[in-house]
Amino acid sequence: MNWKLIAVLGIGLVFLLYGTVAVFEAFDRVSHSNSDTIRPFVITMAPVWAVAIAAARVLLRRD
Repeated sequence: MNWKLIAVLGIGLVFLLYGTVAVFEAFDRVSHSNSDTIRPFVITMAPVWAVAIAAARVLLRRD
């Protein structure tokens, strides 16, 4: 296993987690109820996480 690839994926995960928290805080700042926060957050971040997981699986796949 290539350690450089794992390090890059780890750094990407840190950025993804930071971005997820930042997006949640942005939605939470302007919302008035829980549904005003959760629904747009899930609609925004679910595709981002799905693409990130798919990309990591492709990069970590053994040939």
